[in-house]
Amino acid sequence: MAENKVSRIKYVRFKDILACFAFIFMVPIALIAKIFIRNFWLVGEEKHEARDNGYWFFKYVRENHPEQKIAYVIDKKCADYENVKSLGKVVKWGGVSHWFWYLVAKKNISSQKGCKPNAAACYLFEVKLRLWRNKRYFLQHGVIMNDLKWLYYDRCYFKLFCVSAKPEYDYVSENFGYPEGIVECVGLTRFDKLHEVCDKKRQILVMPTWREYLVRPHGTVSASDLEKQFPESEYFKKWSEFLCSDLLQKALAENNYTLLFYPHRNMQIYLDKFRALQTGENIQIAEPERLGVQQALKESACLITDYSSVFFDFAYMKKPIIFYQFDEADFRANQYEQGYFDYHNNSLGSWCGELQDCLNLLSAQLIAGCPDNDRVGEFFEIYDDKNCERTYEAVLSR
Repeated sequence: MAENKVSRIKYVRFKDILACFAFIFMVPIALIAKIFIRNFWLVGEEKHEARDNGYWFFKYVRENHPEQKIAYVIDKKCADYENVKSLGKVVKWGGVSHWFWYLVAKKNISSQKGCKPNAAACYLFEVKLRLWRNKRYFLQHGVIMNDLKWLYYDRCYFKLFCVSAKPEYDYVSENFGYPEGIVECVGLTRFDKLHEVCDKKRQILVMPTWREYLVRPHGTVSASDLEKQFPESEYFKKWSEFLCSDLLQKALAENNYTLLFYPHRNMQIYLDKFRALQTGENIQIAEPERLGVQQALKESACLITDYSSVFFDFAYMKKPIIFYQFDEADFRANQYEQGYFDYHNNSLGSWCGELQDCLNLLSAQLIAGCPDNDRVGEFFEIYDDKNCERTYEAVLSR
């Protein structure tokens, strides 16, 4: 197993070295192409997705500014490929065309820091050595609430850093080192869709975030080791205890609600282990390939999460939230440091650290019919369906 891990590390490094040569080889070609291809924008997000802010930005531009030369980069084998292909030009992720259009693009626009042909090679030439100073625009994956050092200015050099709320704007502006004018409060493009009317089901959505130390090999721990160890993790034990609780099943049945368990995409490699649990008939384990995150959010009446920033989308719809944080100290020590958002005292949701307290809060919501939260405006000063429009204008002006 140790030998396989070493081989895997060597392979990754060899791929990165090859990518550096590809970068160097493609630069002169791109410089010549730029003479003929002007003002081209390349948009993307995760390799296998077209569901986040990158997709909604691309869709908005294609439908409202068809004159703009633009393309979306994505793995052509993924389930979302046909949706984005129907809108306009698509670039194959990781191929020669990805390198070409990435280097030719006047503006590279993404909801992720990645979205590059090779992250290591691009970081070397764009950030570390500063030899290729292309323009990159960060649409955001979610509302920032933690101290994310990997998004600091000296590690990214974004031309635009989109945020959605005044507290987030203040925190990023004061701590991430960006020059004045780079960080702008325009909202997340996907927020526009949250204003559309959607039939709300009698459904509770449970969306815990990921744990880096449970999915990424480290030290002498390989991916196969992590899989074997996962059933013994506190994460699995606590969420299993929650899902298998007789009190939970009783509360759902008595109030005629169902519950959908939909963990962070990085944790979905373990979905089969949750499906193997003996849960009640009112509890379902998500099938992400069939149901997107936004649709699940829009359909649900109440959200239970631990630290996932997806709760901001739910709060944006003025729906109730419960924060169940059974491993707060470990999470802060091993994943994200505390930022400006206080889970214990805020206008968006209720906090608990014990299962019984979580079930009590949930029962109260079910009995009350999961009423709307009218205090959302205390956090989101901007609340309209013009997020795509503002983002487009911000990208266009830089």
